Amino acid sequence: MNTPTATRQTAGSRAVRVPEPRTRDADRTQQAILQAATDEFSATGLGGARMENIAARAGVNKRLIYYYFGSKEDLFLAVLEDTYASIREAEKKLRLENLDPATGVRRLVEFTWDYYLANPHFLTLLNSENLHKAKHLNRSARIQEMNSPLVQLLSDLLQRGQQANLFRGGVDPVQLYISIASLCYFYLSNNATLSTIFGRDLLTPTALSERLSHMTEVIMGYLLRK
Repeated sequence: MNTPTATRQTAGSRAVRVPEPRTRDADRTQQAILQAATDEFSATGLGGARMENIAARAGVNKRLIYYYFGSKEDLFLAVLEDTYASIREAEKKLRLENLDPATGVRRLVEFTWDYYLANPHFLTLLNSENLHKAKHLNRSARIQEMNSPLVQLLSDLLQRGQQANLFRGGVDPVQLYISIASLCYFYLSNNATLSTIFGRDLLTPTALSERLSHMTEVIMGYLLRK
């Protein structure tokens, strides 16, 4: 977002351009609305979400939501884009390009698992959007561009592993990431039913640790040359 600026003269007579206070307030308001909407959509889904509830959560007038985001559908898309942007930004901090291939893949599995555990709203929002056949994300001009760097990083990681005769060849980075994400996602999004039908609490610290170890070994067992 481009931020309008104003010129302020400092004691040293050097002009410094600073953001307009009104613009900073607008940015804070939009972030508050996005956070409130994330909470509301996560709790009730798109169909159950109410704009008045989002306004109350954000502490703003409901008209401001329409002013900044348009309709409830447009706000839901903004929340989805913000949610994906957050996980992609967090993944960049892994610096996979600086890790050896095996460590990099293991770290990505660990990160994905820990991120899903720490951000359950990510799973519920994805569940909601899948119920709508991704019709909101299909309207996004940003979503593919947002996810492309991760695919490229993973592709480079696989290539380095193959060149080192460590990884098998012919691995599709998109398929690999889907496998990592799905191993984490299914266990958590279906935990209530899985715990019930198997008669085990699958959210205990021991169960979660065992799951991470299992997922990591499944992925590495597929990738590593025998």
